[in-house]
Amino acid sequence: MFNHELLKPEIQEFIFNFKDSVSQLSFSGSPFKSVRINELTEQIHSRNRIVKKLPTWFQTKNIIYPPILNLEQTSSEHTAAYKASLISGNTLADITGGFGVDSFYFAERFENVTYFETNVELFQIARHNFKVLKRNNIKCFNKNGLDVIKDKHFDVIYADPSRRNKEKGKVFFLKDCEPDIPENLEFILNHCDKILLKTSPMLDITVGIEELKNLVSQIHIVAVNNEVKELLFLIGKEKENSPEICTVNIRGNEKQFFSFKMNFTEKATYDNPKNFLYEPNAALMKSGGFEVLSSRLGIEKIHPNSHLFTSENLIPFPGRSFKIEHIVPYKKQALKQFPLPKQANISMRNFPESVATIRKKWKIKDGGDSYLFFTTLQDNRKVVLFCRKV
Repeated sequence: MFNHELLKPEIQEFIFNFKDSVSQLSFSGSPFKSVRINELTEQIHSRNRIVKKLPTWFQTKNIIYPPILNLEQTSSEHTAAYKASLISGNTLADITGGFGVDSFYFAERFENVTYFETNVELFQIARHNFKVLKRNNIKCFNKNGLDVIKDKHFDVIYADPSRRNKEKGKVFFLKDCEPDIPENLEFILNHCDKILLKTSPMLDITVGIEELKNLVSQIHIVAVNNEVKELLFLIGKEKENSPEICTVNIRGNEKQFFSFKMNFTEKATYDNPKNFLYEPNAALMKSGGFEVLSSRLGIEKIHPNSHLFTSENLIPFPGRSFKIEHIVPYKKQALKQFPLPKQANISMRNFPESVATIRKKWKIKDGGDSYLFFTTLQDNRKVVLFCRKV
């Protein structure tokens, strides 16, 4: 149970406005008799960790924060809002409630949300925060969701299984998570119309589909600021031979989308670099849909394994776009004629040397407006593409 003394106005003001050294505070001790120093510093540490991830919680007074470990698996507001946009209905059960961010956003799309969490302290924190944030259509239960749903039926059941084992080590297969969704899949589907499952971004999509008995209709690969944060599996009661892969990269209010059927038949075309170069965002890179990307957008790959695309004219692209200024063979003589800049952003695609090796070898500092792509062309020539970001 969290210490309700933390909600006293003077303590909330202290936590909300603390800008000094937390280490020094730990050494000095708590300035409040009713709150231990570790309770105080935990609130400050956890609040500082969510300033960008959960701005609504960060900016609201009287919020209670869990330990940092519980915040690591918590969805960001960006990803929670996105997953809530995928489903709607009357009733939803969140059987792995955690800190409650996903339940908070589901409550915007569903008439009634039921939140389950077995950890007593985390349950009490989430229930308290829902009241502070005025989410009154969320019912909270300090119970194992799998035990309770056997007597109920929901439009959607959502799960975000813990990806840590008993020794606190990370796991990546669904069967190793808690709860074990593949083991309980049939049981869960008997009590809902659809399941929405959040998994580690490290999970192999094909392996995930197999574990989920080919009942997956959609897989959403969600990236924020070009970093894949989570995979979402939408699961129904019918077998699906070719689920839809949906990729999204979220940058502030901008979202880059691209989707395709998993068993696509499109083939990529290949050519040497033209006027413009395209680098897929992280969600697309995770999807592996390079062939269909080339076919659908009418752009060429520069090599089967480089995953860089090119076109004569600039097109809208789900990733980064560049104007190619020079194409220089990766040879000393050629690089004397077109010297590498002293400062540049460097990317390696299908190239035998690392970024660190290149920087040291050619004495190139990071940053600036120049972009260098060290890559391999379709005829296996090693080149440097001198680019400017569009």
